[in-house]
Amino acid sequence: MHAGRNHAAQPAGPAPAEIGIAFQTDKPAGGYGPLAAAAEAHGFDVVSVFADLLYQPPLPALLEMAAATSRVRLGTACLNPYTLHPYEIAGQAAALAAASAGRGYLGLARGAWLDAIGLAQPRPLVRLRETAAIVRALLSGDDSGFAGEEFRLAPGVRLRYPLPDRLPPLMLGAWGPRGAALAGEIADELKIGGTASPGVVAQACARTAAAAQAAGRAVGSVRVVAGAVTVVAEDGAAARRRARSEVAMYLAVVGALDSTRELPEGLLPRISALTAAGDEAAAGALIPDDVLDRFAFSGTPEQVAGQASAVIAAGAGRIDFGTPHGLTDSDGVRLLGTRVLPLLRG
Repeated sequence: MHAGRNHAAQPAGPAPAEIGIAFQTDKPAGGYGPLAAAAEAHGFDVVSVFADLLYQPPLPALLEMAAATSRVRLGTACLNPYTLHPYEIAGQAAALAAASAGRGYLGLARGAWLDAIGLAQPRPLVRLRETAAIVRALLSGDDSGFAGEEFRLAPGVRLRYPLPDRLPPLMLGAWGPRGAALAGEIADELKIGGTASPGVVAQACARTAAAAQAAGRAVGSVRVVAGAVTVVAEDGAAARRRARSEVAMYLAVVGALDSTRELPEGLLPRISALTAAGDEAAAGALIPDDVLDRFAFSGTPEQVAGQASAVIAAGAGRIDFGTPHGLTDSDGVRLLGTRVLPLLRG
């Protein structure tokens, strides 16, 4: 979170792109530490955990990862202020900061699929702004109170446990111009979840830079993060088949958010109907190659590295290679670490 005590100053110019890897919370206890340790050993900069609806909460996985690592940054992509009150979000951020010796970041987004559990999502930007403000106040020990439109803190309210030495960096997840503008004003990072498109990244970079400048922040204050389903394998065709099935459920959510290029007419309704019926394979089979490449990193190590390089060249400050990574978790992490990372950094 960019404002607060002992928070390091933002760089004046662009830094080298970070390479991250993100995991789904669908594994048994004890399964997260080895994956995070392997990612750190391979040289990844950031390890993230998803907070998708109906999967396990991310904090236990992150605490396990913190104990198994010593260098990588760790965080959730992303918590939302509809299923969690800002007070609870502050507590999770504090717990991760303590367990990781300050390596945690905080990811916030409006969330997706919440209608399935009967939750509406009114005024998402107001909620995100106020959540960030309340978390910042609680974690910095500011007990002056907060009177917002959605949330309130009474004067004198303080957390009853040791506070972190510094505020965690704030990442906002958003696609649209207003979300990018909010990130440019208050965040350290903007994550576009579900894109591997250089065009989307370039658009987001322009939006956040303009908003940061309008807020009086330094050039390069906000890093744009591109994250997407990733499947890498020596058998590139098999990798792309699996990526199609994985992308199908997300495409129904993010497909219409990409304003840089049109999707084939009627594609989203057909995919939505098939995914609703539980037939992700059939839905994925409808996705053309050029559409797949906009919403996933997939194929051989060389293909995935080429896609990621193009996204970095468009301005991304970080790539997040998302689940399922490969034909198996361990094989995907290995190939990303030993084959893709060297190509990106060579």
